[in-house]
Amino acid sequence: LGRNQDARLLFFYLATVNSPAVVLRMVGKGSQYALVCTDSDGKYFDGQTTYMLTLPMPVPAKDFWSVVVYDPQTRSQLQTSFPFPSINSLRNKDLVYDADGSVSLFFAPKAPSGKETNWIQTVPRKSWFAILRLYGPLESWFNKTWRPSEIMRA
Repeated sequence: LGRNQDARLLFFYLATVNSPAVVLRMVGKGSQYALVCTDSDGKYFDGQTTYMLTLPMPVPAKDFWSVVVYDPQTRSQLQTSFPFPSINSLRNKDLVYDADGSVSLFFAPKAPSGKETNWIQTVPRKSWFAILRLYGPLESWFNKTWRPSEIMRA
C-alpha cells in the first residue's frame, strides 16, 4: 500500500496540482496523463536497459499525444543529450510505424539499430518513469477500449 500510495501522490503532484483539468472527463478537450514507473515484469525502469512501448493506432487524442521520460528524484524531464526526452505526434513526423499501423517506441541509452526515429534516450545507472500524455483525449481513452502496451524489455 505504501509504494502505491507514494505513486498516487507523485502523480497528483506532477499532474493534478499543475493542471486541475486532468481529473475531469472532457472528451476532446483538456488532457489526460498515464504514468508508468515499472516494466511488464513489475521492475523499476533501469536506464541501461532497452525497453519498448507499443501504441495502437489511432491514439485517442484529438490534438496530439506525447510520451515523456522523467527523473524520479527531481520529477523533471530526464537530462539527456537531447533537449527533450520525449516523442510526440506533432514534432516527430518521421516516426516509423509497425506493419499493423501501431507505433513502437524504444527507451535506451543508445538507439537500437534502425529504430533511431522511435527512440527516447535514457541514462545508464539512472532510473526513470514515463508519462503518456493525451491532448484532447477521446472516448476510447475514458471507456478503456484503447490501451497502450505495457513497457517491456526489448
